[in-house]
Amino acid sequence: MKLALIAAALPLFKVVSAFPSGGWKSGNNFDTLFFDATYDLIATPDQVVTNTSMPAPGEPGAKGRFRYGINVASQTICYHIELWGVTGDYQSPARTATHIHEAMKGKSGPPRIAFPNPVGDERYRKSRGCLTGPFKTGVLANGTDTGDGFILNKIVANPSIFFTDSHTKKYVPGVVRGQLSKGRGC
Repeated sequence: MKLALIAAALPLFKVVSAFPSGGWKSGNNFDTLFFDATYDLIATPDQVVTNTSMPAPGEPGAKGRFRYGINVASQTICYHIELWGVTGDYQSPARTATHIHEAMKGKSGPPRIAFPNPVGDERYRKSRGCLTGPFKTGVLANGTDTGDGFILNKIVANPSIFFTDSHTKKYVPGVVRGQLSKGRGC
């Protein structure tokens, strides 16, 4: 009798999240049926540079894990961002302080996508969801938003010219940074 009640209750425990159906699986893996490419990278303070491409180490001891899944056809990027050891408030001229920028390793470049800032405390912060273009960053270059006209296929075609980071008031150039690399195709 108890086993029948448990079996009948199991469908009630379906995982519900901000991700589209078929998007993010529980655990560390993306659902390979939804994304054209996935990226899973560790961001560290030693990779941060200034806008003149000079080293500007981020917050000592901080670390970030940035996971992205991209569906090119729908112009959707799903994200699961985690930060550890990040202190203080966020700060950026963009809409948020957590981004994907376009620039080679060791260089600075404009933000192309602005993500909701991870929330939590200085031990652990998290942000998770999906964004669908058109993308807006809130940063203007020559009168145009740096996200205007940006398409996700640019990341899939050449991920190594993109990096991800987060910024705080104390570490304005970046608290942590990580360069994207070849994504896992799906």
